[in-house]
Amino acid sequence: MSRRRAQRPVSVVDLLAARGLGPIWGNATDDLNLTLLSWPEGEGPAEHINDERDVVIVVIDGEGTLLLDGVEHGLRVGHAVVVPMGVSRAITAGPNGLRYLSVHRRRGGLQISRVDRSGGTERPPGGSAT
Repeated sequence: MSRRRAQRPVSVVDLLAARGLGPIWGNATDDLNLTLLSWPEGEGPAEHINDERDVVIVVIDGEGTLLLDGVEHGLRVGHAVVVPMGVSRAITAGPNGLRYLSVHRRRGGLQISRVDRSGGTERPPGGSAT
């Protein structure tokens, strides 16, 4: 017997029309989390590690740099990358800013930890090492 899900309204979202900085749009289904992020030149999420999920990043507008375990990768419109869980990453917007969609299996609240390059332990943003 197949599992039937409750029907939900389907919405189409114009990802280029949303305005703001940082996380500017998001949606969650029973299976997925989707977040649209927009950063001005030189900004973006600091280096961190997601130990729970692979993450897909799809560039919608602009350009930037993705740092994966210390290796830089150029990003531009139309690029997609799968960031494996456990890999450190940072994203920095280029001269025209950067807008991308982040997609991963659904989970609870955001669970990232910053990379402590001083040799200490990893710690959550704003938290202390334990």
